[in-house]
Amino acid sequence: MELLFERHAEYLTDVPTSFERELMQTIDWDSRLILIRGPKGVGKSTLMQQYILNHYDVTDRHALYCTADSSYFATHTLVDTAASFVRQGGSHLFIDEIHKYDGWSSEIKEIYDLYKGLRVVLSGSSLIQLNDGQADLSRREDVYDMPGLSFREYLWFRTGKKAAPVKLDYLLSNAGSFCTHIRSLYRPLEYFNDYLRMGYYPFSFEKKKTFRMLIENVTGYIIDSELTKYRGVSPENTRKIKALLQVIAEMIPYQVDISKLSSSVSIDRVTLIRYLRYLNEAKLLKNLFTELDKITDLQKPDKILLDNPNLIYAYSIKEPEIGTVREIFFCNQLTSAGHRVEYGGIKTGDFRIDKNLVIEVGGAGKDFSQINDEDINNAALALDNIDIASPKKIPLWAFGFLY
Repeated sequence: MELLFERHAEYLTDVPTSFERELMQTIDWDSRLILIRGPKGVGKSTLMQQYILNHYDVTDRHALYCTADSSYFATHTLVDTAASFVRQGGSHLFIDEIHKYDGWSSEIKEIYDLYKGLRVVLSGSSLIQLNDGQADLSRREDVYDMPGLSFREYLWFRTGKKAAPVKLDYLLSNAGSFCTHIRSLYRPLEYFNDYLRMGYYPFSFEKKKTFRMLIENVTGYIIDSELTKYRGVSPENTRKIKALLQVIAEMIPYQVDISKLSSSVSIDRVTLIRYLRYLNEAKLLKNLFTELDKITDLQKPDKILLDNPNLIYAYSIKEPEIGTVREIFFCNQLTSAGHRVEYGGIKTGDFRIDKNLVIEVGGAGKDFSQINDEDINNAALALDNIDIASPKKIPLWAFGFLY
């Protein structure tokens, strides 16, 4: 245990405290078991360390932060570690990278059942493995998903000026006053393109020169390690999956032609649909359907987007098509804020939100001509390159303030 406490103190040295993700206020830290899920690089470790610094002195042994990929766990189990920690008066155990410990879920279940007074906080970036492990912990854990930075959080991080998140209903009803308020704090369009290129992942602030390489490393790990180990993907197909991401990054995502996509990466149709589902699960793709309630296992998506705009700039060899970038941003921000997003179809608007709201995404000149008459009363436009809202015409960047 002494080694873990020594490393605990080292981990908490020089943790940034000037900026905290909004999730800090959302989590019920009094819960007995918390799981924070999110893609690698979005700030889960920092969030946990900040919480400890906000509530404990570094030398306070009531709290312990450790990481499951530590060499310590080569000779110690999670159960034994929790037992020793509790015997020494410990009350809050934080375990990072929990997915890197084989059989983690069954041991965490045992810890939960044995030590009623212990609070355990877990984090992990292997979304696929975490999804698998949650079956052992059903009804025991509180799960929180941590996406990358919203445009709102990026502006706060970049400028030091904080705006509160806004609910979608409020934005739609009060877009004019909301946008006026935001423009009193920043010039959103001054920063918007930078965010689209490299603002979703917090590490972009420190590693601009190697940003693209880091994204490729993150996605490469998911494809080479997680998909092969946990979803049975053949190692010989990992290069094809990376090629698939590049093809998707450079295509205009109107209607999905699975046969053409299958041919372009030399993967048969059934296998390709399965891989698309895995990539969606791993938060590399966003597969969109016209009716989420009627999806079958072998159903092809009606539209495919990369998960966030930084990915399209990282994977596209040429400058990405701006219409695609806009749609990725919109879909990502709405989904990350907890909204249900479905593909609207060619003649019904780009997206259907929470089953009834239709939103068309485009440039400043976009109008309502692509929205059906039956949907027009419950429709809005999300427009790029505008700063001022008018009835049912809302700046695209404003949807980046939902979380």
